[in-house]
Amino acid sequence: MTRPKETLDCVKLLDEYQRKQARAEKAERLLFEGVEGKDVYNIAAPFEDQGEMVLPGRVEPRDSEHSQVMFFVERSGKWQPREGAPVFDLQDPFHTRIGGELIIGGVQIYPHPDQAGMLMWRTVFYSGNSVSELKEFFKGPDGMKDLRLVELADGSIGIFTRPQGEKGGRGKIGFARVRSLKDLTLEVINDAPLLEGQFSDEEWGGANEAHLLKDGRVGVLGHTACYDKAGDRHYYPMAFVLNPSDGSFTDMELIAVRDRFLPGPAKRPDLQDVVFSGGLVRNADGTAVLYAGISDADAQRIVIDDPFAKFE
Repeated sequence: MTRPKETLDCVKLLDEYQRKQARAEKAERLLFEGVEGKDVYNIAAPFEDQGEMVLPGRVEPRDSEHSQVMFFVERSGKWQPREGAPVFDLQDPFHTRIGGELIIGGVQIYPHPDQAGMLMWRTVFYSGNSVSELKEFFKGPDGMKDLRLVELADGSIGIFTRPQGEKGGRGKIGFARVRSLKDLTLEVINDAPLLEGQFSDEEWGGANEAHLLKDGRVGVLGHTACYDKAGDRHYYPMAFVLNPSDGSFTDMELIAVRDRFLPGPAKRPDLQDVVFSGGLVRNADGTAVLYAGISDADAQRIVIDDPFAKFE
């Protein structure tokens, strides 16, 4: 696939973001009820379901990573579990629509088959006409998070992958396409070419949400991440645009940083500077609302410049 002009690491991206003095305003913490003192974070953007806006979120105790994905509705400024909605034993929810049908996904963890006491993970997908009708239809490869689907302009399906290990190192984004969901297989996902030159081997990233743009290209909301010398993690929301016809893609750019959000708790000290892109609601005025998980313990949203407006 076409390489970008240069590999942009977190230091370069952060410097460029700070020089731009990009819009990041109206930061707001989302307040949740009915979760028994658990944290809600790594939310997706809200979407309409049966006439009301629904927000998926990751719900878990502060001292655990065994989480559930719950669906929330807003009542008097606070988000409450939607009555009768399913609850899935998943992490990091996301959603899209393909062929008019709702697709919900998340990360499933399970005991590692070879290493006692360790966990393994995979991305699981559900589909249905509404949240109440969701049924599991596909499991991604073992060890792969950040697997995303998008319906392309010609009705085919774009697949963003994120292998780790021998192929992807700490985690790199790949892309493939199939004619329909019936053609979605583990082989297609595992064989998807990487977006070469996007991440250095010391850093990692993934796609979080894909937006079909007016010209048929795909706007990708994602994250890029790195360790510092102390071993602390740094996660930054980023965006880029991919042309599914030839695999070319633009340089990624940061769209927000932790200190533009409200101060708040962190799950662990090494996760203070973590912003996990959840979803983007694009507005007609050239702005967008970014929904994000903060420091693995909090959920916030902030108004930014729409990162895809300049490509349309």
